[in-house]
Amino acid sequence: MSTLIWIVVLLVLVAVYLSWTAGRLDRLHSRLDAARAALDAQLLRRASVAQELATAGVLDPAASIVLYQSAHAARQAEEEHREVAESELSQTLRVVFGEPAQVEAVQEAPGGEATLGELAEAVRRVPMARRFHNDAVRSARALRRHRTVRLFRLAGHAPFPLAFEMDDEPPATLVERAA
Repeated sequence: MSTLIWIVVLLVLVAVYLSWTAGRLDRLHSRLDAARAALDAQLLRRASVAQELATAGVLDPAASIVLYQSAHAARQAEEEHREVAESELSQTLRVVFGEPAQVEAVQEAPGGEATLGELAEAVRRVPMARRFHNDAVRSARALRRHRTVRLFRLAGHAPFPLAFEMDDEPPATLVERAA
């Protein structure tokens, strides 16, 4: 009789542990979804402001065309090509706003100072949002690698989380503005 009680207690403890671990994994997946949504919002904001600047007519025509195409490609990219498109937008922003003449042209335009400030804020927030997302991915991956989680399939059918790797270095002229 005593052995049966110990077996029941042990089974209850294992069930509580598995339930706690499944709850923790679910919270990590929720955190991951929230971080991905925040990253998507920041990337969309950056591309939208870049597109707005490209169509404003304050940049030279070649820079406007290149910036517009890059921002449009970033906004329209499918999920499997998004990292590349966002990296290309970062590179385009560095090229276009690497020249002080372009920054001055935008500043002199009506509303240009505010738009430039909005772009500076957007390019500053993208690396932070990406860092939060990749931290959430790292945490979820660490827990999903545990033997217990794999053995009891506590992750269910949730896809294995993937980090978002992109070139997110902002243009130096915009970093100075955001600081």
